[in-house]
Amino acid sequence: MKALQDRVRAGFEQAFGQAPSMFAAAPGRVNLIGEHTDYNDGWVLPMAIGVGTIVAARPRSDGMVNIAALDLAQTASFAIATPIAHAPPGDWSNYPRGVAAALIAQGIALGGADLAVTGAVPQGAGLSSSASLEVATGLALAALAGHPGHDRTALALAGQRAEHDYAGCNCGIMDQLVSARAEAGHAVLIDCRSLACRAVPMPQDCAVLIVHSGISRGLVDGEYNTRRSQCEIAARHFSDAALRDVDLERLEADRGALDDTVFRRARHVVTENARTLAAAEALQRDDLATLGDLMAASHASMRDDFAITTPEIDALAAKMGAALQGRGGARMTGGGFGGAVIAVGRQSAIAELARQVSRDYRTPRGEPPQTMIEVPAAGAHLIDA
Repeated sequence: MKALQDRVRAGFEQAFGQAPSMFAAAPGRVNLIGEHTDYNDGWVLPMAIGVGTIVAARPRSDGMVNIAALDLAQTASFAIATPIAHAPPGDWSNYPRGVAAALIAQGIALGGADLAVTGAVPQGAGLSSSASLEVATGLALAALAGHPGHDRTALALAGQRAEHDYAGCNCGIMDQLVSARAEAGHAVLIDCRSLACRAVPMPQDCAVLIVHSGISRGLVDGEYNTRRSQCEIAARHFSDAALRDVDLERLEADRGALDDTVFRRARHVVTENARTLAAAEALQRDDLATLGDLMAASHASMRDDFAITTPEIDALAAKMGAALQGRGGARMTGGGFGGAVIAVGRQSAIAELARQVSRDYRTPRGEPPQTMIEVPAAGAHLIDA
């Protein structure tokens, strides 16, 4: 993050003519297993990664928030007022606008601020660049308002509220919560109903390979909201609050006249919840063979029941999984329709797999893929200026 900090400091000074008084950082994340279970009140097993977003900040007294988005070479301004104005749909500034509105609703008396933002999370790769931006911005704004220790779960909820109310994506809580609460060296098993988080140690000789397929994805423009609606229809069919409350036996026995597509969407969520809990236990006991089987089953379920993979993603995940030869596993990660494929294994095997993928796989543009080898990183934190 040091290079990002130097970049954001220089960008802040250029944009605002003075040095920032503080920095806030928040990581991106990769989800090891547990896809589309979060908004169904289920379980997920993500970890924070070593790249993220850094916000340089300084307070101002006029109630205005001015933001320089260095990576976009764009700026935005809005007044701290109720309600905080929306930007046009699709505008990046809706994320910080929504976070500010959510923090105010949580009772924090925000003041004005100058902010400069930069990040290193690849956009469209399913690594949650938006949550990283939301959590880092929220932490900076809260700290400037005198709340540097603002509850990290509340901070995550502010980011989720920004997605719902300002960005137009009805997402779950996973991305923001792991960005806010992750622990170095650990994945995080999140109960998305209670928001309880359990740190799950990753074996020290293990690593995660992230391969950006080069197939861009967009949750709002894709079918994320459609999938969520289908899950809600299924939960209502069983008279439950969420699919978390349905097990596979009941799903199959009481499906009745449930539409076949909706049934398959529900079957993915029900079985994915079970796989996620089993995967957390397998990771903790260093059982990479079982973890690999669970990851392969997860990908098959996303492909066959939830219908969110692509043929190119399917082929890449299968080749990566086969290359590990039972020493780990691979699957697509993220909301679907493109993005990244991950593999978990011993560091030596992951390094060799990264070389193999870079040699053999080409993106739709004919280029070698972007690859990242990661170990679990820490969550959101302030950096002394």
